[in-house]
Amino acid sequence: MSLPVSNGPVRIVRHPDRVVELRLDDPGRGNALDLRTAEALRDSALEVAADPGAAVLLRAAGGSFCVGGDLRAFAGRGAETGAYVHAVASAAHTAILTLHELRVPLVTAVRGAAAGGGIGLALVGDIVMAARSARFRLAYTAIGLTPDCGASWFLPRLVGPRRAADLILTNRVLTGDDAERWGLVSRSVDDGELDDVAYRTAADLAAGAGDALYAAKGLLRAAAGDELRRHLAEEARLISALADGREAQDRMMTFLAAGSRPKVGNNRAEVSDPESVS
Repeated sequence: MSLPVSNGPVRIVRHPDRVVELRLDDPGRGNALDLRTAEALRDSALEVAADPGAAVLLRAAGGSFCVGGDLRAFAGRGAETGAYVHAVASAAHTAILTLHELRVPLVTAVRGAAAGGGIGLALVGDIVMAARSARFRLAYTAIGLTPDCGASWFLPRLVGPRRAADLILTNRVLTGDDAERWGLVSRSVDDGELDDVAYRTAADLAAGAGDALYAAKGLLRAAAGDELRRHLAEEARLISALADGREAQDRMMTFLAAGSRPKVGNNRAEVSDPESVS
């Protein structure tokens, strides 16, 4: 019997086959990252790391994986904007680093929108599955901000510096199939198969030769932790400094007033709700 544990907008589900599921569970907000959600993600990631089972599955409830930072929570704070953004980024970054350093394999499953900080959260997996209709978009520079959640660290290592610059500077959208061709994700699968394929992948890893899998993962991630930690700190510093500036604050207010955010998804709720870009 699976044992769910609620931590506000994030849940932990411990399955009998030793798969531990970390589930973003605020679908009405596209699993957007405000301070409450970022802190719940941090706390849940630390709890999972303390007892990770034999494999971890990161996925999300609803039609979107994670639409990024909650722009409504960022905008209108004036001189407090940078401090708030730094607090959100710092909590999310602790979660990213904790998940990156898991001893056991981590599988992520992405459907719908993965935008802003949702990109880094998706890419932290050892194996990343995407629905064919998934939409990946950075979207930071559209509101005068820089990437966080490790996106500017993961992307050059996965797709190369030219494609990383294209994604970060132009905010182009990739589908799940595009993301597989670019090397952003491991596999793109039919939408209706995503949950089953991702879970079976995690379960197969959990049933595998644990010592060998953990050692192999250690080789793949050797020496990366300290570098990622430093990079995350710099991402948090830059995004919070920019968030205090007039350009970013004006762009956020204009974005919200327009009543839409970057069109990274297919359903109307994803298109019309201006919650996320960072």
